[in-house]
Amino acid sequence: MIITLTMYEDWELWAEANPNSLQQLKPEPFEIVREMPQQLGKGYARLIEVYPHFWLMIVDYKYRDDMLIKIPEWDHPLQFLVYLSGKITDEYGGQLGEGYTCISGSGVQRQMTTQLLKTRYVGVDIEMPPELLATFFPDEAGEIPHQLRLLAKGNDWQTLLYPETTTAIQGIAQQIINCPYEGMTKRMYLQGKVLELMALQLAPILSAQDGIQPSPRLKADTISRIHYAREILSAHLENPPSLLELAQIVGVSDRNLRRGFKEMFGTTVFGYLTNIRMEQAEQLLRSGKLSVAEVANLSGYSQQGHFAAAFKRKFGITPRECLSGKRSILPS
Repeated sequence: MIITLTMYEDWELWAEANPNSLQQLKPEPFEIVREMPQQLGKGYARLIEVYPHFWLMIVDYKYRDDMLIKIPEWDHPLQFLVYLSGKITDEYGGQLGEGYTCISGSGVQRQMTTQLLKTRYVGVDIEMPPELLATFFPDEAGEIPHQLRLLAKGNDWQTLLYPETTTAIQGIAQQIINCPYEGMTKRMYLQGKVLELMALQLAPILSAQDGIQPSPRLKADTISRIHYAREILSAHLENPPSLLELAQIVGVSDRNLRRGFKEMFGTTVFGYLTNIRMEQAEQLLRSGKLSVAEVANLSGYSQQGHFAAAFKRKFGITPRECLSGKRSILPS
């Protein structure tokens, strides 16, 4: 049996099962324990505020049935996840658990459906405002390092990354889950461990962007298939296939598809899609035949605010300014 819920329905079930959770601070003043709703399964989630506005959640629960969670388009915080047990997948080919961690950047999360199996989930979930990257990992000017700015997208589409689970990452996650201390010593211990875990997840991203770990060259056949994938995206801007569907159509794995786009076009599959959508949007607006709302809809945006932010990010002007004839102030 498969249970299907929206993200908000899932949240409501947890809230109903823990009506006084904000008052039940156990066993520490900075810790909240929430029981899993009986309708879903058994277990708990422990929320710990390790720094102000910086939350660590430790989960240990088991679902009664396989689950599908429908996630709407929404403003997502910066999130680091490591699961030692269980697996979560989405329709775009993302996978958390069984060999992969997840860094879910801040920004607008696209609509998606995630699948969770009838199994035990044990893991660590870190959530924080993206601005705190400048506090914990500052560059020389005290700002977010340029390599990490892809994790702070504001009103643009978020970045989703799936670093591999290493032995070191597993070890730190296990230490967090089995913290042997209490009181302020516990909080201090966890403060160090969560930063260590984040650093381990970010390490391959920083190395790759610095050119330390270049990817192996793609085969000629793979290159032609990646070009074919690009043509398919260009022809289906309003309703593009998912990452898995696109990979199946062109005959490559989703991992090779992601890697190939990064190597050949310098961006992700959906980064490329967003870019050509914006270029088409500019042409439509300059034609003067459609309204901003109509162009936003044709470009795949259900909210004009998100469309306007993405458009201004690329061209330096708003869609309304473009419609009125103002020229771009940024190179495309």
